[in-house]
Amino acid sequence: MTDKETSKKPARKKAAPKSGAKKPAAKKRAAKAKSASKGSSGIGRRIWSISWKLGLILFVGVLSYGIYLDQVIARKFEGQKWHLPAQVFSRSMALYPGAAVSHGQLIAELKLLGYRKVANPRQVGEFSASKTRVDLWRRPFLHPQGTQAEQRVMITFDQQGVSSVARNSDNRQLAVFHLEPVLLDRIITGDGEDRLFVPTAKMPQSIIDSLILVEDRSFYEHHGVNPFAIIRAALVNISAGRTVQGGSTLTQQLAKNFFLSSERSLVRKIREALMAIIIDFRYEKDEILEAYLNEVYMGQDKARGVHGMGLASQFYFGRPIAELTLPQQAFLVAVIKGPSYYNPWRYPERAASRRDLVLRLLMEDGKLNVQQYTAAVESPLGLRSADKPVHQKLPAFFAVVQHELNRRFGDSLLKQSGIKVYTTLDPMAQEAAEKAVKKTMARLGKNDKTLQVGMVVTDKYSAGIAAMVGDKVPSYKGYNRAVEIRRPIGSLIKPFVYATALNQPAKYTLATPLKDQPITLNNGQGKTWSPKNVDKKFRGEVPLLTAFKRSINVPTVNLGMEMGVSSVATTLDKSGWRGKISEYPSMLLGAVNGSPLMVAQVYQTIADNGRYRRLSSVTAVLDMENNPLPVARVEQNQALNPSSTYLVQYAMTQVVKSGTASRLGKAFPYATLAGKTGTSNDSRDSWFAGFDERNVAAIWVGRDDNGKTGLYGSSGAMAVYQDFLGTRPPISLRRPLISGVVNGHFDKTTGVAKESGCENSIALPALEASYHPARNCGEPLSWWQKLTGG
Repeated sequence: MTDKETSKKPARKKAAPKSGAKKPAAKKRAAKAKSASKGSSGIGRRIWSISWKLGLILFVGVLSYGIYLDQVIARKFEGQKWHLPAQVFSRSMALYPGAAVSHGQLIAELKLLGYRKVANPRQVGEFSASKTRVDLWRRPFLHPQGTQAEQRVMITFDQQGVSSVARNSDNRQLAVFHLEPVLLDRIITGDGEDRLFVPTAKMPQSIIDSLILVEDRSFYEHHGVNPFAIIRAALVNISAGRTVQGGSTLTQQLAKNFFLSSERSLVRKIREALMAIIIDFRYEKDEILEAYLNEVYMGQDKARGVHGMGLASQFYFGRPIAELTLPQQAFLVAVIKGPSYYNPWRYPERAASRRDLVLRLLMEDGKLNVQQYTAAVESPLGLRSADKPVHQKLPAFFAVVQHELNRRFGDSLLKQSGIKVYTTLDPMAQEAAEKAVKKTMARLGKNDKTLQVGMVVTDKYSAGIAAMVGDKVPSYKGYNRAVEIRRPIGSLIKPFVYATALNQPAKYTLATPLKDQPITLNNGQGKTWSPKNVDKKFRGEVPLLTAFKRSINVPTVNLGMEMGVSSVATTLDKSGWRGKISEYPSMLLGAVNGSPLMVAQVYQTIADNGRYRRLSSVTAVLDMENNPLPVARVEQNQALNPSSTYLVQYAMTQVVKSGTASRLGKAFPYATLAGKTGTSNDSRDSWFAGFDERNVAAIWVGRDDNGKTGLYGSSGAMAVYQDFLGTRPPISLRRPLISGVVNGHFDKTTGVAKESGCENSIALPALEASYHPARNCGEPLSWWQKLTGG
């Protein structure tokens, strides 16, 4: 076939594909693509469906949880943020012309209150002193009678006590001037947290500046959480390989302290951050700051957690926060980082270094200049003495306070938040009583380790319990012998025997002779009783005053029997004795069981010129809003004749001057004191009761098992009182003649009233109504005297 022919041969045509048909490979690829598209679209829709539903659930959950947290926070912030412990205060020292307070005692009180002695007071909390004057700039404080403003006064003294109180600003004489009471303790009934609330307005500005500078510089800019601080802290901690910096704001710290535990977990941190945001949204920055300043943990006082700057100031420095120096304020901010780690008593160098860092930050921020910074870092920490307790251990007294509060206000009072209890305790008297008990009992206990003691001191003017000790270890919380014992009071009953007699001036005076002869009496139960004198001697007759001051038994019994045992029992009962009185003759020598508190009650009546006032330990109670709770007036009445009581007081001064308590008189010859010793049978109980111008004291020394001690009233209980006055020097009794009493003169032998200047006579106070001295010393009148009537 030729080429031409070949070229003419028609070419083979490819079969055209049928309409809609595809190649198999392409078809498969398309199918796969379509299938994948449908699958991814379905998964996406499912993921989206699940995601938005989960998101919605999470949103609702977070919103619900946020609402719940918001309610929790609102209840805390808008209700009662803290249960504030009940504050228990001492008495408020009253100064006025004639007050029985010595120059030394005022200075001791000021030092106890944390006042600073300076050459010239320039600010609140300072005083200066000369030999007869004290220039004082008093702090403002809350008194039961109302808020007392700060005030500067000049207090002048003489030998009798306070002679004048004048206001420095205008030299105006003040009728009465009060010092703030000592905060004795705070009664914690809940979680063991202790705090003293101080509003931000009363916080030193330097503390606020330091706190924000050190703990949260952007406090006023962030909204509860500072993300930049968290990132910065994380980087620093990663670089250091350990936790060296925190990123929490003050608001977060507050949220943790208020609502959360100290557990370290992501969940807790998230919750903390959420609460901080809510707190910041709901409340002003200043309110958050105030809550933080009063909530922050500042240290540990044994079993009590110290919370808040106000209490920390007292805990570390023993004075109000407003009176702290700049370095002391800086320390309070410094210690927040780690109260245990920076404990200034255990690690003073570490604490000082941390304080100095705070001071340096203040300088770098322009809050201090270089000179101020240098002076501050060179100053000591200025801590309170470690042996000076923040709260007083007063188990015996606090037991009486709690009993009285329950009786007068109900047992739920102390569970209320923020109440303030003002008591009658005199801190200086309490300190003197405790020192006397420790010193005397250590000496007496060398021969008998089982000896115990109970002691009560009252304020003669207020009838308040000024001091109380219930054990030879005053801080021991247990059996309170000052209140709970019931032991025979021995010769301490004798003043009431003689008070009964001297109230019958037509029959008895201090000079009346009494029989000192053997006597046998029937006790009404078929048994006889023959009292004896301690020296086993009988003198025939002795003057009433001699029988009293030498505590001679038989004349006392004869006197009591002449008047009737029931009459003496009535006198004792009127004086405030609230125990059982068995009206048998032996009662006249003290077969009456009582406690030091019961004895103090009746001797308070004698010291107060026969006026009975029920002893108390609480003067006022204020609620959280500082409103006084209503109380009934203290029971009182004129129980004994003031004139005859004056004679008993005189007789008690002679006991100290030349009677059974003469050793006490020799120890304090410059002071007129009144006292009475007492000893029960077989020297089982040693008693003493006495008073100076300010305080009445009743003391018992004995054994819990009622064993013999070998001690008399003068060698046991009186020794405690003597040591008490050694620490708290007595103020001499002021004994001007009162209405109805005159200076009389009596025959030493017969007791007959005579004119002054007569031979063999003695000067003694007497009741005016019955004092009729024999004219001419009892000698017959001459014709001239009869003629002239003289």
